[in-house]
Amino acid sequence: MSIDDTDRRILRHWLAEPDLPRADLAARAGVTTATLWRRLDRLRESGVIRAERAVIDWRRLGYEVEVSLRFTLDKTYPRAFDEFLDQAREVPEVVGVETFLGRVDVRLNVIARDMAHWQEIYRARILTLPHISDIEALMLVSTIKETEALPL
Repeated sequence: MSIDDTDRRILRHWLAEPDLPRADLAARAGVTTATLWRRLDRLRESGVIRAERAVIDWRRLGYEVEVSLRFTLDKTYPRAFDEFLDQAREVPEVVGVETFLGRVDVRLNVIARDMAHWQEIYRARILTLPHISDIEALMLVSTIKETEALPL
């Protein structure tokens, strides 16, 4: 689907202030409210807008530790990826799973309440995942930039 400058303007303002009332969003984008609704519907139907969602601040819920784990899997076993991913999805503290081409096969983003909780998760749930050949843990110190804004 191709989008025009009006679509880009709508998306840019919406991403900047997702809680903005639709009438205000329409005004900022320079369109009528009816036009805004039609364009948003078209963007949803085409798959450009996949979802509207709540963004949870895990730290405010008591999760102070975030770790990115990079795995290289033992690919000599034909179902290594499938079995690893199936079991990784079942770990409640895993909040993100990504696969890659290259030296790293899979990355898991894991949250924990504190270091003791992290050690428990790591020993009981992460190290028991199947087909791990190599693992590297990167503990998050700070987030400098986090945005879903696009260069529209």
